[in-house]
Amino acid sequence: MLDWEDLRHFHALSRLGTLSAAARALGVEHATVARRIAHLEESIGAKLVDRRGRRLSLTAKGQEIATIAARMSEDSLTIERAGLNIDSRHAGTVRISAPPTLATALLTERFVRIRQRHPGINIVVIGETRYASLGRREADIAVRMARPDQGDLTVTRIGEIGFSLYGDPNYLAATREANWTFIGYEQTMSSSPQERLLARIAGDRPVAIRGSTLEFQLAAVKAGGGIALLPDFMATGQGLTSLPLAEAPLTRELWLVVHTDIKDVPLIRTVMDGLAGKVE
Repeated sequence: MLDWEDLRHFHALSRLGTLSAAARALGVEHATVARRIAHLEESIGAKLVDRRGRRLSLTAKGQEIATIAARMSEDSLTIERAGLNIDSRHAGTVRISAPPTLATALLTERFVRIRQRHPGINIVVIGETRYASLGRREADIAVRMARPDQGDLTVTRIGEIGFSLYGDPNYLAATREANWTFIGYEQTMSSSPQERLLARIAGDRPVAIRGSTLEFQLAAVKAGGGIALLPDFMATGQGLTSLPLAEAPLTRELWLVVHTDIKDVPLIRTVMDGLAGKVE
């Protein structure tokens, strides 16, 4: 008999590509993932992963088993979601994925109010720049700055976020506009609307400081490190100067997202209702 846990760990590796990424997704040590896969190979009697130094790739048999494991994982999640639908309690744990800065600045009070009204609900906030998968139950609810266009999802617009160009007054007084340097995201966020706009504004001038969080970018601007495109809710009141944009101001819409299969589960609906409402 094959162990489903072995298959689940192998599925995570085949989907994410590395032991460390699979381990993070599963909440285990990477050695556990390696041990589970070795046990699966022993059970099947075939090599599934080609290990060459630090690089891992699936063998032909591994690709075949990965396809089967993906189907089994989806079927398992479908059963899990069906089970949620028969639970009428307003109690349990709800995992919410949201951009970390937004979750901290705009949603924290809503989380607290939900808990005050429904003490039986536990909230886990996944504050990551990556998008946790609702289909794979990495999160139950998500707040997104881009409307999803794939998956069986129910999406509700809950507001928008404005972005402006900001600089420290002392930096602006000491630096000619032609000599400005800029502060932006690291390369994994290069396709985001705000990063594309920053690249157009900078032109031939360098984006000399990059960071993965808006908190770092704000701190770098306040330290006189350059100019950054920041959310207005974050930069207002920080002693920075808002600079005019040559093109229309940037706004990002906010969307509340849930897998359609669980949108009417009382526990999920209660949390969604607590998060809904205009966010500015």
